[in-house]
Amino acid sequence: MCRHLAYLGPEEPLGRLLVDPAHSLYRQSWAPRRQRHGTVNADGFGVGWYAQGDPVPGRYRRTGPIWGDQSFADLARVVRSGALLAAVRDATLAGADGEAAAAPFTAGTWLFSHNGAIAGWPRSLAPLAGTLPAAELLSMEARCDSALVWALVLNRLRGGDEEGQALADTVLDVAAAAPGSRLNLLLTNGEVIAATAWGDTLWYLTEPGRRTVVASEPYDDDPHWQEVPDRTLLAASRTDVLLTPLKDIDAPVASMASMANASAPGASVPGTPASSTSVPSASVPSKEPRT
Repeated sequence: MCRHLAYLGPEEPLGRLLVDPAHSLYRQSWAPRRQRHGTVNADGFGVGWYAQGDPVPGRYRRTGPIWGDQSFADLARVVRSGALLAAVRDATLAGADGEAAAAPFTAGTWLFSHNGAIAGWPRSLAPLAGTLPAAELLSMEARCDSALVWALVLNRLRGGDEEGQALADTVLDVAAAAPGSRLNLLLTNGEVIAATAWGDTLWYLTEPGRRTVVASEPYDDDPHWQEVPDRTLLAASRTDVLLTPLKDIDAPVASMASMANASAPGASVPGTPASSTSVPSASVPSKEPRT
């Protein structure tokens, strides 16, 4: 129950992506257009971004609504980045853990957000929590459902899974343990984006070879925004977007490292399942985001 957004492209002021557009993430905190659950996202917000030459992202989070933070308005005006992940939060349980529960969560080079809720929380995920090493459970930033989902994803990443595979397997495990959960996950390492649509909206806008935006909903009325079907894994770089139905995942998903190294829009990606769809790059003309 939030709205989130990830961006890869040329360096832009954070505000140009998060504040200035007519239906920006900033506005979505009180007036989302396509949110299926909840109406106001005022239980905290956060943004993580990457500086040139540094693979470890910076992060700014607060417990209150994004519109009430004047420091963020100044930050967003002057800080520039070519990769970011941001979210505004509607808490599953009011007041749970404050700032520590606000996305993005982070570890190493990764930034992560969860838009949704776990059915039957917390009992429903007790068996999955028991599969994590005790040290990882004790290191969780917060006690909310999103923090545990992140711990499950992170355990897979540290075990060597590619970003897309880690999200896909986590979603399927959690959905089996807690049917009816909403599991729109968003992950980036500053070079690639992985995301799932499972129970809420997800869209993307791409200018192949230059920029890709993945978001809960469009931040403007550009007709080139594309909706991701429910129960789908999205894997994206600056050059390509791949969509894979989660129900069809029976083999390793596309290598995110291969996507990041792809030299041309629409390039094939080794290890992509036959069910994956590579979005045609020629379908989206070059254009700047509207503000």
